[in-house]
Amino acid sequence: MNPIYLDYAATTPVHPDVLEAMLPFYTAFYGNPSSTHSFGRATRTALNRFRDAMAKSLGCLPAELIFTSGGTESNNMAIFGLLNANKEEKKHILTTQIEHHAVLHPCERLESLGYEVTYLPVGPTGLTQIEDVEAAIRPDTALISVMYVNNEVGTIQPIKSIGQLARARQIPFHVDAVQALGKLPINLHELPVDLVSFSAHKLYGPKGVGALYVSKHTKLIPHVYGGSQERKRRAGTENVAAIAGFAKAVELFLPQQISMQQQAAELRQVMIDVLEQQLGSEGFTINGHTEQSVPHILNISFPGISTETLLMNLDLDNVAAASGSACTSGSLEVSHVLKAMKLPENVTASAVRFSFGMGNSKEQIETAAQKVATIILRLRMN
Repeated sequence: MNPIYLDYAATTPVHPDVLEAMLPFYTAFYGNPSSTHSFGRATRTALNRFRDAMAKSLGCLPAELIFTSGGTESNNMAIFGLLNANKEEKKHILTTQIEHHAVLHPCERLESLGYEVTYLPVGPTGLTQIEDVEAAIRPDTALISVMYVNNEVGTIQPIKSIGQLARARQIPFHVDAVQALGKLPINLHELPVDLVSFSAHKLYGPKGVGALYVSKHTKLIPHVYGGSQERKRRAGTENVAAIAGFAKAVELFLPQQISMQQQAAELRQVMIDVLEQQLGSEGFTINGHTEQSVPHILNISFPGISTETLLMNLDLDNVAAASGSACTSGSLEVSHVLKAMKLPENVTASAVRFSFGMGNSKEQIETAAQKVATIILRLRMN
């Protein structure tokens, strides 16, 4: 039987139309966009066209978009770039305990350089409380960084409320929106945000390309030096083929985000229904917020069964799932997100993330859920 892929939150396959949009920039339009001859000018024209189109879709100015190598670089650029431009020498950063490591690790590095970081707690559903944000703000707070959608449990953070608070206190606000792009409506000039990180490969685009929105009112010091590309904010020859793919993915899937999320919600419910039929409602626990969440991510714990054992058995049975973030799924450590939610040990030690995408069908999900239930029942009998 064909393998069933349920790890779309980790990465998505490149859509055929996206690949088709990329190919000319490996063959006919291969000029360096910084070159002044006709080959370079043709590529530069295309690059500008892609930036213009993405900016229009995201509700920002083309000059406010910086192309990067992905979400991790965008997060690093936002954090280090903003703080390096901080002339007031404020040394306090405010973030949450459930951020992606692409935010947490830069914060840890900054702590070693003399910054103070407050890691806000979250409740058992993974939701950050605006009262906690407000209480943690200090006169020397230089940056607030909160993700839009948690990549492990799917909880949607109150970005608008946090952003309004940050604006009122005149504190720059960074949002990691890697899991939100194509899942939630995003208009960058309507949202109270200053810096926002994106990645293409979560939206059926290629790996190795992302973007950072930087408000025209926000100062940023380059994080990479060596050239004047991206308006002197990010050195290095632009990956035009990948950017072409990113722009095509945005063009294709942002208009479809509502219908795609409706489909994901249906698939999610199919899996839950089958598991309830096979295991009973007491046989598993769903982690995350019941309402403030995206439907394409379903984090479930099966108490008494270790995460690694279940994932290994699923892989042998041709079902691909994950233990959490793709960047840490190779580790045997319990998810830092679930730890921060202060869930019981038997819940955190048995959690598996299933994430759905456009390649999934109802029949696939029914089959996968049956396989999960069969494995769980077999392991519990041993």
